[in-house]
Amino acid sequence: MIRLKIPTILRGATDAESVLQVEGATVGEALAAAIERHPGLEARLFDEDGSLRRFLNVFVEEDDIRFEQGLDTPVAPGQTVSLLPAVAGGGERTELVGWWR
Repeated sequence: MIRLKIPTILRGATDAESVLQVEGATVGEALAAAIERHPGLEARLFDEDGSLRRFLNVFVEEDDIRFEQGLDTPVAPGQTVSLLPAVAGGGERTELVGWWR
């Protein structure tokens, strides 16, 4: 089994489960297994073209799948796949010119 860590923002689609135990040989298969159990995840993970949403980062252990084989990245039993939504935003721009003086 693979541990699929679900961030708080996506737990509404998993009946508040923070970790799902799923099977699969690749990240794509693990996500498909999670979606089979919790169909509401699909729209939150994938866009209309079937691609992972841009704001979603996926890691196998510490490896970002964008720099591996994407959804075809292999996952071994016992490994952890983490879903991490990108964080963006901020407030007003603060001028930093001369901050080192």
